[in-house]
Amino acid sequence: MASVRRFSALPGFRLAMGYTLVYLTLIVLIPLSSVGAKAFTLGWDAFWAAVSSPRVVASYQLSFGASLLAAGINVVFGLVFAWVLVRYRFPGKGLVDALVDLPFALPTAVAGIALATIYAENGPVGSLLKPHGIEIAYTPNGVLLALVFIGLPFVVRTVQPVLADLEQEVEEAAAGLGASRWQTFLKVILPHVTPALLTGFALAFARAVGEYGSVIFIAGNVPMVSEITPLMIITKLEQYDYAGATAVASVMLVLSFVLLLVINVLQGWTLNRNGKGA
Repeated sequence: MASVRRFSALPGFRLAMGYTLVYLTLIVLIPLSSVGAKAFTLGWDAFWAAVSSPRVVASYQLSFGASLLAAGINVVFGLVFAWVLVRYRFPGKGLVDALVDLPFALPTAVAGIALATIYAENGPVGSLLKPHGIEIAYTPNGVLLALVFIGLPFVVRTVQPVLADLEQEVEEAAAGLGASRWQTFLKVILPHVTPALLTGFALAFARAVGEYGSVIFIAGNVPMVSEITPLMIITKLEQYDYAGATAVASVMLVLSFVLLLVINVLQGWTLNRNGKGA
């Protein structure tokens, strides 16, 4: 029996794949490969010296540690935000929904200046926290705050449509079978939204680990304390140390890729598990 040819509005696989590979090569692969090629012009000893100095290692710890922590915080509060926007009607809901996207539209430098002004020791919020020994601006806490600010929309907008697709009848059925609210959340809601939460986590982490504009104004940029890795790269570029800058950038690239790969593998495993469970 002759196979039925299916109509497709887009080009065939070969043509579409060809465009995809060419586009990825020009936009992604060539720039990234040039970073690695420039970095290894140093030679191994000089490369290792550039990427393993105590100041650079401290910046790795701050950038990746704060990014992971900020993404984790956004997963928790992003789920709550998305839940409120999907399940409840209240005055000003449209305004709240628009405010979630504000970090997308706001220039990062403006966000950093605003956060530094508010959370400085003499700022409206910082002055209230100072008597309790809590310092935000010009400390690693400021870095974390800025990364939480710019990463929240990624989680909310990823989880929101998934929650909208989850019918309330499923929760009502679980309650009718005797499940408590906590059991319903753990057994019904959480498995349904976990892939979206992992996607939001990955997006928030990817945005945070390379963030510069919103962090630079609130971090204080104290060596070994509140210097982020993108700042180290900019500093080396200003010193015309292009090979050293690309060496640090290549380490960031590799570490970010590995972490994102782990997250994607975990997301795929979660999807397969939920599919088999269904």
